[in-house]
Amino acid sequence: MTDPTSSDCEGGCACGAIRYRLTTAPMFVHCCHCTSCQTETGSAFALNAMIEGDRVELVAGVPQAVMTPSESGKGQEIMRCPQCHVALWSHYGSARRRIAFVRIGTLDAPGACPPDVHIFTRSKLPWVVLPEGAAAFEEYYRPKEAWPVEAQARYKAAMA
Repeated sequence: MTDPTSSDCEGGCACGAIRYRLTTAPMFVHCCHCTSCQTETGSAFALNAMIEGDRVELVAGVPQAVMTPSESGKGQEIMRCPQCHVALWSHYGSARRRIAFVRIGTLDAPGACPPDVHIFTRSKLPWVVLPEGAAAFEEYYRPKEAWPVEAQARYKAAMA
């Protein structure tokens, strides 16, 4: 996703009560194969676009914050539609609301945000086949080694 003015940057929940817009392209996109993401989504993995929290603009409705456990022990705040309960984005650990992990599947055009990296592939389901040449890590990774310089700068600025 490169053009934040396009409709590719808009999304919402299943019932339409919540609508949002990303005001810039995401910093980085994870395809997470950890068992927590599998349990939380009821699927084989979760696709999350990392973006500064203040760059997720609500267009309609107000999501409900739901705290859930996380492997880090710090918890995860999931922003859900209060009507249909679809998870729209999350905030993790010490970053809290400074960084949002937007669920790619809630975008109107999810195909515009392919994953930059596959993480926690140690728990990837055996029938999931990663694309040839895809960046993949058995666990997490060092962002300084995997992220573009611009994404690192944006993250640092958001955390300041």
